[in-house]
Amino acid sequence: MPSSGLGWLLTSILLTIVRECKLEPVLSVCVQVWVGEFFPPRTPQSEFLRLYSRRLTTVEGNTTFYATPNAETVARWRVETPSTFRFCFKIPRAISHEPRLDTAKTQLMAFLERMRVLQERLGPMFLQLPPSFGPAELPQLEAFLQFWPGDVRLAVEVRHPEFYTEQHASTLNNLLRQYNAARVMMDTRPIRIGAAKEQALLQARERKPDLPLQVAITTDFTFVRYIGNPHMEANEPFFNEWAQQFAQWIEQGMTLYVFCHCPFEVHSPSICRALYQRVRQMVALPPLPWEAESQEEDVEQGRLF
Repeated sequence: MPSSGLGWLLTSILLTIVRECKLEPVLSVCVQVWVGEFFPPRTPQSEFLRLYSRRLTTVEGNTTFYATPNAETVARWRVETPSTFRFCFKIPRAISHEPRLDTAKTQLMAFLERMRVLQERLGPMFLQLPPSFGPAELPQLEAFLQFWPGDVRLAVEVRHPEFYTEQHASTLNNLLRQYNAARVMMDTRPIRIGAAKEQALLQARERKPDLPLQVAITTDFTFVRYIGNPHMEANEPFFNEWAQQFAQWIEQGMTLYVFCHCPFEVHSPSICRALYQRVRQMVALPPLPWEAESQEEDVEQGRLF
């Protein structure tokens, strides 16, 4: 399975939980700790993707950042997942982290053609730019956006500190609006609270940049990466804040891609589920496939006993 961040999609919300592990073989090492909780006991790795896609609705795929999967693997991912499931892959670093973002057109088209095998299961891709990519390089990003095909949605994540200042944030956001691309919103606040020693441990495990949350709507969908604290109570104020925001966006007709990570992977599913349930308290949403499955199992147990 693709490397991942767990998540859900709302048009609702697409919610995903998953850390940046390798998607092949299907959430392997990264989610082995979910067996017995998120996955049934003794679930083999070969079943991870199939089961995951019937509990949540999208996955953030980090695998493609390192290598493009072969056509057979991509075709298998399509077969193993329902048509409502969405894969959101990271653009390969051979494209995003090259000296010139705008010179890898041949590589980009080959990558997109490979991933189009997923057909309707292909969700927005995301371009994660390196910290060295600053405002001076925006002409490269504009050339990239001009070349990007219209049949695949795109989200862009920037890590240069200047993009989090008012002047440069506005310039970037306007550029993304012009090309109908989303700005990735990454919230690392939950791992930057509490005792200094614990903060250091969480940040060392997650290795996310210390940048302020930038809430920006630049198109008709959102791409949110929530880095949760392993202590559920520490997430409460952030859950409340995001749930109100998500409910507002849903009522405006937006599609939400929400990906939940945690430095300790064992907690990612519960963080993901809790956030979704908080949103459901504010706006009418269907249960996650995971919750619907649990309800069906409860009914079946009632019939048996």
